[in-house]
Amino acid sequence: MNVFPAIAIEGLSFRYGDRQALNELTLSIREGEIFGILGPNGGGKTTLFRIMSTLLPVQQGTVKIANFDLKTDPHAIRKILGVTFQSPSLDGKLTVCENLKHQGHLYGISGSRLRSRIAELTEKFQIADRKKDQAETLSGGLKRRVEIAKGILHAPRILLLDEPSTGLDPGARLDLWRYLHRLRDEENVTIVVTTHILEEADSCDRLGILDGGKLIAADSAEKLKESVGGDCVIIRCFSPEELKLKIENRWNIPVQIYNGELRIEHQRSGNFVGELMESYSESIDQISLGKPTLEDVFVKLTGHRFWDDSTEDNISPR
Repeated sequence: MNVFPAIAIEGLSFRYGDRQALNELTLSIREGEIFGILGPNGGGKTTLFRIMSTLLPVQQGTVKIANFDLKTDPHAIRKILGVTFQSPSLDGKLTVCENLKHQGHLYGISGSRLRSRIAELTEKFQIADRKKDQAETLSGGLKRRVEIAKGILHAPRILLLDEPSTGLDPGARLDLWRYLHRLRDEENVTIVVTTHILEEADSCDRLGILDGGKLIAADSAEKLKESVGGDCVIIRCFSPEELKLKIENRWNIPVQIYNGELRIEHQRSGNFVGELMESYSESIDQISLGKPTLEDVFVKLTGHRFWDDSTEDNISPR
């Protein structure tokens, strides 16, 4: 059994000209887990993905993948990596089988070994009956299955997926995650997923949350939610600043304002909501109560909402 992590990153920084995309990021991803890299556009996840997939160099810090140093041994890393990018990579005019064959040839796989591997994967991903179909005729969900089959054709130890659910309907997204969990459980593949979809981040074993190029938290979704410290009370009101001061002075609790709404974490939320309505009903337009979500975690850690940052993280190096 390996004693080193699947991916070990220490002090990683990266700049595009004057823009700091990653800032002294340190992260460890365990072998055989599904690890989600969650963040808004501009948070740094695409840059991190490109570095891990060997498309960008390490400017500062260290990145080790299966204990190979990315600076000194990228060729060895590419042999054990499977990569599925957000942009489609299938040749639409080729059949499913032809796409997989060409992928195998890129990794030096041919003959009976290649035929056996294609048969195994098309059966596993339930696309065996579509092997002779042109890729352009497939639905988005089926195309994504073929993309992942391509990515693991050479039996990589680590699979990197960049926004794998983009363009998929809810049913296809559920199917995709079932396949990813099978890969983890049956083949012990370490899977790293970048995503901005909060709901699917819950399907990961652990998450790393990026904001402004920094890693602000890394843990399971459940533990991250537990760190919020209570239920979340959201209040829409006519005068947020005024009501904020009243609540803070009366109950001595912190109140945050986001997009003109008040946000309060409270352990006794049911009783608290009743007291709020009894005292300030004339000032409150709407009040809601819910269990903490990953967006609540993000708000607590960063001070702003998940979707506030519209900066794109897809700028090429100058």
